[in-house]
Amino acid sequence: MRAIQFQEYGGPEVLRVADTSAPEPGPGQITVDVAYTGVNFADLKARAEGYRVPSLPYVPGLEVSGRVRALGAGVEGFEVGQEVAALTEGGAYAEVALADATTVFALPDGVDLRTAATLPTVLPTAHALLHEVGRLRAGETVLVQGAAGGIGTVVGQLAKAGGAGAVYGVVSSEAKAKYALEHGYDEVFVGDGFAAEVRAATGGRGVDLALDPVGGDAFRDGLAALAVFGRLVSFGNASSAEPWQVGQPELYGTALGVFGFSILSLAKTAPQALREVAARAFAKVADGTVELPVTAEFGLADAADAHRLMGARTSTGKLLLRVAG
Repeated sequence: MRAIQFQEYGGPEVLRVADTSAPEPGPGQITVDVAYTGVNFADLKARAEGYRVPSLPYVPGLEVSGRVRALGAGVEGFEVGQEVAALTEGGAYAEVALADATTVFALPDGVDLRTAATLPTVLPTAHALLHEVGRLRAGETVLVQGAAGGIGTVVGQLAKAGGAGAVYGVVSSEAKAKYALEHGYDEVFVGDGFAAEVRAATGGRGVDLALDPVGGDAFRDGLAALAVFGRLVSFGNASSAEPWQVGQPELYGTALGVFGFSILSLAKTAPQALREVAARAFAKVADGTVELPVTAEFGLADAADAHRLMGARTSTGKLLLRVAG
């Protein structure tokens, strides 16, 4: 089968097409003939820094849509040829992907394979950030960094559907601000050092819930933008900064809470909880509450171009690799 792999860490140019053996499912696993693969920032960190890479050579990719190719021993509830979406531990930039059956999902009615490839990481993450972890209540205010990205696009819509009083976004350019304003955001701030702007927009109060995929200085700005009893959920470290640390001095004064979320970690430690979150999140696509626009699509062999686009911080929405027709 064809796959995209890298044998050393570096820029997009290290991604190469390779002929490899198709994986076979072990007990509790499923292989999928891939139609589309989602491109995520975690893939760029894997390629550049070795994020979650167990060994080289490595085939990146965390989510696919396609049709069930084969079932491992003990797998029930799926059949060969069934259309599915799947979260993988890697290896999704390929014509055949391997996934644990617990992270393979039947498609909701009315959802095609192209749309399905946008679901496995983004939708459950967005839902969990707002509801399961962030505990959003009606009327509360929300601040989202990366508001024009895949997760940001969905969070803006979900927050409004969940009764948020106001949804604020942070982006890196005016073009991204315009995009975010079309997907649920009331006001969008451009650039770093946004805490003062958030305070001004909220009459000095701050926001009830802040979502941070960046880390470093952006994490600290998010913390500074919280209202009394506010919560911050960290769900990434796009800045590659040192891991954040907070304690009594930062939290006790205004009774703040800091939480963390990783869909990949949840898939390993609590797969049933992930399935429950995913079911609630996917239903929001099926009923039309949210949509995640695919803003760029590349052939499998052009994965490096997808990485260049995402790495340039000019992309919005979701990027896909088209693997099969």
